[in-house]
Amino acid sequence: MRKLPAILLAAALAAAAAEARAQELLSRPEIAGHAIPTTEFPEPRATGREYLDVAVLAGALALATHLALARRSRRGLLALAIFSLVWFGFFRDGCVCSIGAIQNLALALGDPTYVPSFAVLAFFLLPLGVTLFFGRTFCAAVCPLGAVQELVLVRPVKVPGWLEHTLGLLPYVYLGAAVAFAATGTAFLICEYDPFVGFFRLGGSVNMIVLGACFLVIGAFVGRPYCRYLCPLGVLFGWLSKVSKWQVRIPPEACIKCRMCEDACPYGAIQEPTVDQSLAERLRGRRRLAGLLVLLPVLVAAGFWLGQRLDVPLASLHPDVRLAEQIRLEETGKATGTTDASEAFRKSGRAAAELYAEAIVLRGRFATAGRWLGAWLGLVIGGKLIHLSLRRRRVEFQPDPANCVACARCFQYCPEHRARTAGREDLSIIPSAE
Repeated sequence: MRKLPAILLAAALAAAAAEARAQELLSRPEIAGHAIPTTEFPEPRATGREYLDVAVLAGALALATHLALARRSRRGLLALAIFSLVWFGFFRDGCVCSIGAIQNLALALGDPTYVPSFAVLAFFLLPLGVTLFFGRTFCAAVCPLGAVQELVLVRPVKVPGWLEHTLGLLPYVYLGAAVAFAATGTAFLICEYDPFVGFFRLGGSVNMIVLGACFLVIGAFVGRPYCRYLCPLGVLFGWLSKVSKWQVRIPPEACIKCRMCEDACPYGAIQEPTVDQSLAERLRGRRRLAGLLVLLPVLVAAGFWLGQRLDVPLASLHPDVRLAEQIRLEETGKATGTTDASEAFRKSGRAAAELYAEAIVLRGRFATAGRWLGAWLGLVIGGKLIHLSLRRRRVEFQPDPANCVACARCFQYCPEHRARTAGREDLSIIPSAE
């Protein structure tokens, strides 16, 4: 805890500097008398600030990993969470964001002319790399969205298992939709519907401010609702953390099975030991698993087939496609009037046939995106059913690596941990079970 004053001092300095800093955006080409109706993608910062942000991110990740796995310090993680909230949230306006960087990478895959900045790549890859080896320590105290929710949680309640699993499908849907819309250049959904960026930038649309306030009110009772039931990056973290070598664990030789860690965890991440099943129960489970494995490709194929029929409704969300439809209605006399976008298009001197050709190409891209989005959703549903049918044998209490955000709440309630810290014993990193 000797580093705590330095961390708090840095947070205070960052908060003071935030008042003097204005948001920086790159200029966009304009058409006289018309604001271009395109999505405002996050812009790269100056090179010097990119390197500074990446250096702070790398340092915060290293410190969070040390505090969560080596020191097992709840107070240290809280102090780091406050710093991350101030620096990455209020001082840096929530951008560049590791969660939103998913869209930049998706756009680069769909548009070869778009090249993500160094900061975007680093903010996406560094947390994933740390998660691969050390679990979700990024979520513990580095992510500003997780930090603000961690700090408002005052009276956690347990979410029923059926509701937890049902809502747990939403991040997969959100991830698929965000990638599809970003790859087609339609919108950055994650940034556009970020519930907390309005607070970070001290301004925003009324709807998003209200949405963020609702998340914070719910977050006072339900641990990290955005992280658990919406965050698309959490999907990737959940996959990688399952194979991480080092992660938060309850030492089996020290566990006295008091279940205090289970009661203290607001995220339902503590798994209890399993009981042995009868032979009949195991046979029923195997038959159910076999049936679901056969059903999985059927769900994927059905999703692929249904997704290709979403090309028209999905394409209509793209501004160029909407403009082409408006021009067509005006030319055929079916439109009751003109719009700012259609008037600006006519003043530009472009031919309507050129716009129609672009809209047809975009519809083709959305047909492809719809197929893969539908197949992804089929895979998610089938995978979830298979996951629920699997039964893993556990002989000890242990955190679920996919859901544990390494917040260290359980540490401060563990009698063995408190005894060890009182005796000042070394708390070394505990490797995951083989």
